Amino acid sequence: MACVKFSLLLLTLLAGAEEVKLRGLQKPVEVLRDQWGVPHIYAQSRDDLFFTQGYMAARDRLFQIDLWRRQGSGKLAEVLGPAFVERDRTALLLRFRGDWQKEWPSYAPDAWHIVHAFVRGVNAYIQDPRRKPTAEFRKLGYEPGLWQASDVVSRMAVFSMMTNLMNEVQRARLVDTYGAAAIEKWMPPDPFVKIEIPRELNLKEVRVGSLAAFDEATDDVDDVTQGSNNWVIGPKLTATGKPMLASDPHRALQIPSLRRTVHLVAPGWNVIGSGEPALPGIALGHNETIGFGFTITGTDQQDLYVERLHPTDPSQYLYKGVWKRLETERHLIAVKDEKARIVETQYTAHGPVVGVDLALRRAYVMKWVGAEPGTAGYLAGLSLARAKDWPEFLAGVNRYKAPAENLVYADTAGHIGFAVTGLTPVRGNWTGLLPVPGHTGEYEWQGFLPPEELPRMLDPPAGFFASANNNILPPNFKHAVQYEWAPNFRIHRIARQLRARRGWTLEAMQALQLDLESGPAKRLLAIAKKWTPAAGSKSAAVMPLLREWDGRMTKESSAAALYLMWMSRLTAAIVESPAGLAGSVEMTLKMLEAKPRPDLLAKTLDATVSEFENALGPDKGRWRYGNIHFLNLKHPAVEKSFDRGPIPIGGDASTINVAAGPGFRASVGASFRMLLDLADWDRSRMTNMPGESGDPESPHYADLIDDWANGRYHPMPFTRKAVEAATRERILLTP
Repeated sequence: MACVKFSLLLLTLLAGAEEVKLRGLQKPVEVLRDQWGVPHIYAQSRDDLFFTQGYMAARDRLFQIDLWRRQGSGKLAEVLGPAFVERDRTALLLRFRGDWQKEWPSYAPDAWHIVHAFVRGVNAYIQDPRRKPTAEFRKLGYEPGLWQASDVVSRMAVFSMMTNLMNEVQRARLVDTYGAAAIEKWMPPDPFVKIEIPRELNLKEVRVGSLAAFDEATDDVDDVTQGSNNWVIGPKLTATGKPMLASDPHRALQIPSLRRTVHLVAPGWNVIGSGEPALPGIALGHNETIGFGFTITGTDQQDLYVERLHPTDPSQYLYKGVWKRLETERHLIAVKDEKARIVETQYTAHGPVVGVDLALRRAYVMKWVGAEPGTAGYLAGLSLARAKDWPEFLAGVNRYKAPAENLVYADTAGHIGFAVTGLTPVRGNWTGLLPVPGHTGEYEWQGFLPPEELPRMLDPPAGFFASANNNILPPNFKHAVQYEWAPNFRIHRIARQLRARRGWTLEAMQALQLDLESGPAKRLLAIAKKWTPAAGSKSAAVMPLLREWDGRMTKESSAAALYLMWMSRLTAAIVESPAGLAGSVEMTLKMLEAKPRPDLLAKTLDATVSEFENALGPDKGRWRYGNIHFLNLKHPAVEKSFDRGPIPIGGDASTINVAAGPGFRASVGASFRMLLDLADWDRSRMTNMPGESGDPESPHYADLIDDWANGRYHPMPFTRKAVEAATRERILLTP
């Protein structure tokens, strides 16, 4: 009787709504889309909830999630042609090959049911005879394929959060060229350890070119830089007497958006936040009692093994004195306009073969956590999203295996906390900083660190916690997690601001998320103020502009443009020591602070001014930062009308409001920003650039670009009253 009344109520409330009949639903579901394009889904069961989330994801982002599925399952060449065969082979190489009985329950006890319901919903939209191909499918001339549950747990997606493998290769080259002592000085591990060359490893055998095909095949998955900011403030430091939480993950700035916002309501579920469009649930956001956000920890979850191949039979490799056969799998890859191709993937005891050098008789193998059950990215959010307090949150944290994250936590009872997640390999006799020989059997992982032994804390004494991909390990932490962290520019700025005031408001939190002060710029200005350029030089002509600058990387600032170009030239010019090879702004500043170089300052600043004069003319008013630092959003369907930009923006890699990328372009930053107010969830706010839809013909395709570029947020309505007030579209889904 209650269900009948609920259905009648829906029909009454949704008079005039779009009604869609769907095979696969059990009971009616209502979807209220707010004015910013966010769907709020109200269902009567878990399965209907996630069926509808899948259906709406396909309805709004079908081309995007179809590409995501193809990238992860090795089916790009089928629609894009032979240039993608190697990319597909790599996806098949990295797919999960382990125990599926352990895979699903690792994320949540009901993850199998949730994923299957989500996939049924995606397929329901794909198979709907009323569906019309969107502009991207019309442009490229193909139709989307159907989904399987295994598509959702693609390892190709999580691979992009792990960058250690190629760092090992690069460090091996530097150590071979300059020696371990020099690299320890100029690129010191943190915490510091001696760089020791593994026994029976010849560094000259670690050739970058041998992994070139693998590196190129995964290049479009790997962002320019991985980062994020988050912080949580306890009740004693806020104006409301309740916690506040900020989170802005830094990933690729792209169109359609990497993130998708959704509100999920059903028995046992009432959660709103952001996730990836092809995944059920959310990755960061809040439910009725807790909120959470994250930054990448950067835990070393990969190792490169150099395996010895048999002198006359390269299908065999040496392991502990025995020649073993490479495990080989053959795959048939469909290719557009050509015959299908047969490709091979190979594996040793350590993992997938990512490169081969037949001349040296060496195979290069990646051991990584992605081979373990439960390591598809972000799916453990299915457990986090239902936690009601700190103990339940930690239970969800313990399920979170990849990527490794610094999670911040707040609850309506007034508690705040943080916890580090992720499978952390235990290396008993080496650091993971360099590749290791595979044949000796000496360098094997000894399991994983128990998650309870990773850093975590409830109600930190400072009254807040913040992270910005910095070293978050407590002093004298006894376990090895990793030795490479982001520079401290962002975290120092965040922490100073959090310590400096009480009575924090959402407006102040928003201003901090949008902060454009550059720590490196202020340090370079301090150096420059002690230096007097030659009279009449180009440097002398611009020094007043630089000396008056406040160090903020605003898009209107000409001094910001000069600084970034100048710093780039300074860093590139320091080539007489290994420091230059590090490409490190931090190292450049340390060297100039220790030993000023007037000749180098003059040479590089003169050249910078000349470049601006040649490119933009002598009028310094035209040298605005936004004229050289902007975002171009390129749609993957290669149709210019789908693109957006250029969009002038401020920030750089060192500002809290990150906007970084090669060649002074902005390609990585905070496409999603979230501020949570635990005193009133409806006061929380967010922005998701460029918009919530992936359809170029939708009004929500790019409607949030201007807000994002100019630092404006919109509400996150959570209560039914607030959702109704913001609703602009009503959809009733019925069985």
